Amino acid sequence: MQPSPARDVNVASIEPLISPVGLVEELPLTPDVEDVVIEGRRQIQAILRGEDSRFLVITGPCSVHDEAAGIEYAERLKVLQEELADRMLIVMRVYFEKPRTTVGWKGMIYDPNLDDTFDIGEGLRRARRLLIRIGEMGMYTATEFLDPIVPQYLDGLISWAAIGARTTESQTHRQMASGLSMPVGFKNGTDGDAQIAVDAMISARSPHAFLGIDHFGQTCVVHTNGNPYGHLVLRGGKSGPNFSPEAVGEAQEQLSGAGVPSQLLVDCSHGNSNKDHTRQNIALESVIEQRVSGNADIIGCMLESNLNPGSQSLNGSLEELEYGVSVTDACIGWDETEELLRDAYENLADAVKQPVA
Repeated sequence: MQPSPARDVNVASIEPLISPVGLVEELPLTPDVEDVVIEGRRQIQAILRGEDSRFLVITGPCSVHDEAAGIEYAERLKVLQEELADRMLIVMRVYFEKPRTTVGWKGMIYDPNLDDTFDIGEGLRRARRLLIRIGEMGMYTATEFLDPIVPQYLDGLISWAAIGARTTESQTHRQMASGLSMPVGFKNGTDGDAQIAVDAMISARSPHAFLGIDHFGQTCVVHTNGNPYGHLVLRGGKSGPNFSPEAVGEAQEQLSGAGVPSQLLVDCSHGNSNKDHTRQNIALESVIEQRVSGNADIIGCMLESNLNPGSQSLNGSLEELEYGVSVTDACIGWDETEELLRDAYENLADAVKQPVA
């Protein structure tokens, strides 16, 4: 293409990237891992249809920056998943993309070396490799899809996806969600308004046609069927938490009034903890109490959890970071995570009645 003073004025460079099919061939999905992913989706879908009364728990680091710590967390969570499986369906949060209010580390996919070298090809490889490893353990995974191109590289490895508070209102992300292969949770807006997510659910349930790329990286028109498994995730907002019985009831009225399913999850972090990881337990205890009191449409929760509690500043060197501590939002540690989930399991004894198929 001929250079032009009217084009690419602020573009410093353009680098070629491996195609989705190229990465899939390099790091193929084994039949066993594929079965794990599909089974995780099946069980989540059954919960959303009301056919499985277990409580869905999506827990894990705010973001993964260290594969070794991610694998250790998955190993621990797998043991807990198996022990609590008759009342809980536990899915590991494995987030590689982080939306930033201004600037900051955008996640492993974009800067896997934590040093602003932005080796996105390597980031995609490391993300896919980690998801395969976790799948080999038999652990179901969840992630947030931020860039609409990324699902072409990772879609086949994810059992549950989120559309975040900053992107739920985006037409691009609603269209993307309409074609995703797994259930999708739409978070309420950063101001706490659930209507944005309700509108997103309606949009994503419908067919769409939009610009995208195919498995070979070719620009194309993507036609979707619509995703019937969209649901609301309450995460609080600038107006404060929204996990109280009154807030949950209001959100469920909005869902019913819009003609979409009234099941929802509560994210115990973010606005629902006032961005204080030590307050996630307050939201979780309220949610479990509401579920036990008869609100079966509260189908689950989200926790931001890591091997060790708190957060740390990113200093550009993985070797100098404290192991198992978040470099983005502060998380609760493993000991508290295990304690909270075991307590929730005991309290859910009378709320989970039907046997798991």
